[in-house]
Amino acid sequence: MQQFLEQLPIVVDALNDGFLQTLKLFAVTLMGALPLGLLISFCSMSKFLPLKYLTKTVIWIVRGSPLMLQLMIIFYGPGLLFDFNPWGGGENGRFIASAVAFILNYACYFSEIYRSGIEGVPKGQQEAGQVLGMTKSQIFFKVTLLQMVKRIVPPMSNEIITLVKDTSLARIISLQEVIWAGEAFMKGSRGLSGLVWPLFFTAIYYLLFNGVLTILLGKLEKKLSYFQA
Repeated sequence: MQQFLEQLPIVVDALNDGFLQTLKLFAVTLMGALPLGLLISFCSMSKFLPLKYLTKTVIWIVRGSPLMLQLMIIFYGPGLLFDFNPWGGGENGRFIASAVAFILNYACYFSEIYRSGIEGVPKGQQEAGQVLGMTKSQIFFKVTLLQMVKRIVPPMSNEIITLVKDTSLARIISLQEVIWAGEAFMKGSRGLSGLVWPLFFTAIYYLLFNGVLTILLGKLEKKLSYFQA
């Protein structure tokens, strides 16, 4: 017990540092993927067929292949194919490559949620907006968008919760997130070796963060409940 208490501050400090990296990757991914996903959804619904089918092909490839593989291709691919590293070295470079991979991956998933939300709004309401003399942009922002947001919150919440856990995949390119920090105590790279329990402690970080997100997203869903289709 005394040995456990002596190790605890070292472990907690390391896990806190790793969790901050996890939070940073989560926040950057959301800020990039949410608007990019909306843009991709517009492209996938475009009446310009080459753009529509190109976008759908990209979405199919990204959604149909493992995120771990995408991380490795984005991080190692430029160096192997072109002898060029656009990410730079060190932890910063690994974080940028991870952020790019996560943003592209989740933007494609979000785009399908946006698309289903937009297409789920009754056509009659858009036609009513046209009768009232509203422009296409006014119809989208004042009629379609508000109802779309209500429809997409539950599936979007699931993807956001999944994103929290998926950040652990960034360790495949040695980004020092919270799981990497827990594993480091098994490998001895933190001055302590053969410790398994710090790895299990990482579950507490994920459970607490996902719990907070679940509460916040639940409140958001209730706030939007007055938009009835």
